[in-house]
Amino acid sequence: MKTNRRHFLKTASLGAGALGLLESAELSGAAERQTSYLTKAPRMKLGTVTYNLAQDWDIETIIKNCEAARFDGVELRTGQAHKVEVALSTPEREQVKQRFANSKVQLMGLGSAFDFHTPDQDKLRKDIAATKQYIVLAHDVGATGVKVRPNGLPKEVTPDKTLEQIGRSLRELGEFGENYGISIRLEVHGTSTSLLPNIRKIMDVADHKNVGVCWNSNQSDLEGEGFEHNFDLVRDKIFSVHMRDLYLEEYPFRKLLGRLNETGFTGYCLAEIPPSTDPVRVMKYFRALWLAYQGLL
Repeated sequence: MKTNRRHFLKTASLGAGALGLLESAELSGAAERQTSYLTKAPRMKLGTVTYNLAQDWDIETIIKNCEAARFDGVELRTGQAHKVEVALSTPEREQVKQRFANSKVQLMGLGSAFDFHTPDQDKLRKDIAATKQYIVLAHDVGATGVKVRPNGLPKEVTPDKTLEQIGRSLRELGEFGENYGISIRLEVHGTSTSLLPNIRKIMDVADHKNVGVCWNSNQSDLEGEGFEHNFDLVRDKIFSVHMRDLYLEEYPFRKLLGRLNETGFTGYCLAEIPPSTDPVRVMKYFRALWLAYQGLL
């Protein structure tokens, strides 16, 4: 009788111990899965455009604030306080390159305002020549690309003629940039030219591996046949992304990030947001929402 009771107690004890071990293993596994889930690295990288948030920051401030907010890179737009322009001397260009090389922040690109839609052929040639100078600058300061843009469709000529002209200009710049290791990123910008079917036409004419699209998160992305259709028109040509404030409910930012991840995009998403008196705090919130929309938080 006592033997049976001892056997029962021993069995029960072993069962409870095994159950405890099992529960402990399950909890440990859950914690490990949760830790893995929370710390999973994003495939894309996060950065900012100096227009408008960082328009008054010099290079040291850009680096300091981006490092504090854990932003990976920056696109330096022309005309801002950083003063990275074609007038820089060779030593000054090298100094800019080394400042970023010695930091955790990548100078991922320069943002120009060249557009190539003008009917004035003399002006067009001047703009292309000026863009080539900007490409050389990008190479010298360690950037990987130059952002350009269309800015509308002139009434004097047919839309198709303008779109073809922009495309041919981009092909010439793509060929030039390839020699310097610099990509050309066409911002989805301008009245009518921001419509994705028109951007696709431009890309088809440009037809160069070094020429791609800077997705701009415009409301016009939802027009026509809708977001999914418009995204698919250029999904194979997206080189970089500009993003407005992520809390804006009128734009499907979560869907955009999902589609970018789906395509294997590993480039930069750049915050193009208004200035703030507390910029690093705003940048941290932006990063948190950017991660959360990808299911990483």
